[in-house]
This record gives sequence, C-alpha cells and structure tokens, in this order.
Amino acid sequence: MSNERATVVPDFIGELDGGVFENKISMALSEVAFGVLNNGQKGKVVITFDIDRMSNSVEEKRVMIKHKLSFVRPTPRGKSSEEDTTETPMYVNRGGKLTVLQEDQGQLFSLAGDPDAKLRNQQ
Repeated sequence: MSNERATVVPDFIGELDGGVFENKISMALSEVAFGVLNNGQKGKVVITFDIDRMSNSVEEKRVMIKHKLSFVRPTPRGKSSEEDTTETPMYVNRGGKLTVLQEDQGQLFSLAGDPDAKLRNQQ
C-alpha cells in the first residue's frame, strides 16, 4: 500500500465525533498524567475502534466507526475510571483511506459543461 493512500492518523482522529474525540483524548491524557505524577501509581488510557460496514451494499463504501475512550487515573485513595463511546460514519476511499467526506465524487459535468450522461439518465 502506498503512503499517499493510507489513512492520515492526525486527520482521522480530528474528524472523529466532529473533532470532539480529539479533545477527549487530550483531556484523558492530561488527567491521567497528573494523577500519576501526584499519586505515584500507574494510570492507563485505552482507545478502541470497532469498524462495521454501514449497509450490505459494497458500492456505498461507508463504514461506521465506534470509538471508545477509557482511562484509569490514580487518586490518593485508589483510582478513578471513566469510559466514553461515540460513533462516526466515514468513507473508505481508494486504497482504504478513511475520511469523513468522499474524496472521489465522480465526474458531474462534461468538458463542455453539460451534466454527465449518467446524471441525465437519472433525472
């Protein structure tokens, strides 16, 4: 697989849950690190992705990504844990690249500016 067709991880994380998931990861990392520093015990941050096809049609090329963030932060008298699960639909583009918007939406117009023949037949 060429690198240009691979999913760009920072963009992928930034698109999950409309950008909110990235903020959740940031806060979880900060809280756990602060708890570890103050209490001298180990903490844990776990990110899980469950990917499922959105419909039985292979032509649709969309998947639903369930993203779960869970973390355990040490406290003075034990530990505190939290879990958050949300979902984001994404397109699977050429080579498997995941994006919120479809990269190749097809040819809408001919070189002369007329609607493509496929569009005319559907009207």
